[in-house]
Amino acid sequence: MNITEGISYNLKGLLLGLKTPRLLFWGLIRFALIIVITIFAATLVLSYHQEILNLIWSKPESFWVIWLWHMLSWLLSLILVGVSAVISYLISQILFSVIIMDHMSRITETRLTGKVEEPQNMPMVRLFVYLIRQEIPRTIIPVMISLFLMLGGLTPIGPLLAILSSCIAAVFLAWDNTDLLPARRLLTFKVRFGFLKKNILFHLGFGIPFLIPVLNLLFLSFAPIGATIYHLEKNIVDQE
Repeated sequence: MNITEGISYNLKGLLLGLKTPRLLFWGLIRFALIIVITIFAATLVLSYHQEILNLIWSKPESFWVIWLWHMLSWLLSLILVGVSAVISYLISQILFSVIIMDHMSRITETRLTGKVEEPQNMPMVRLFVYLIRQEIPRTIIPVMISLFLMLGGLTPIGPLLAILSSCIAAVFLAWDNTDLLPARRLLTFKVRFGFLKKNILFHLGFGIPFLIPVLNLLFLSFAPIGATIYHLEKNIVDQE
């Protein structure tokens, strides 16, 4: 499994989602939720922009250094927007998206195989708790690590940290989708994480579209479809 194949499965899922009414509906619902929460979080965070900037560096009076202050102001704005986007994604995942992702994966599996295979039927409350528990190692912790590295962008090794944090985020956001079907079939975490380690390049490729500004929201909204297709076509879960 390589980077190119990862990208192709992400695109395959997006195309199937756009032409399948039920998948399109839920993908757009997830897209709208992320957009609304992101706008709300960005507005809230940016409202404290001036206070945060004053804590870092009060506006200088000298004409010769004020341009540096303005550059810092713009950089701080970009960082705050980036932070708000990450926080919005996590809030969306915990409150809404993880259930929608699982539902989209089920629709895809039913469409391709005629049924959804799972060891047992879970009550909705228990299913919700179970899905949230999977999000902690799958997305919440890795994305928080990426956020920490993103804040390190203000250091001299900022460009290197930016690339590293982007790659980490891409891999784990991809795994958050490819892990839906194995988790639903109650494979152990050790087996599922082992699958990630053996297919790092595939997950990096699958996650690359998530790094494209604006379009990443569209790809994230429909990613469960491509991830489910990948598992079903390769019979990976059965092999594990």
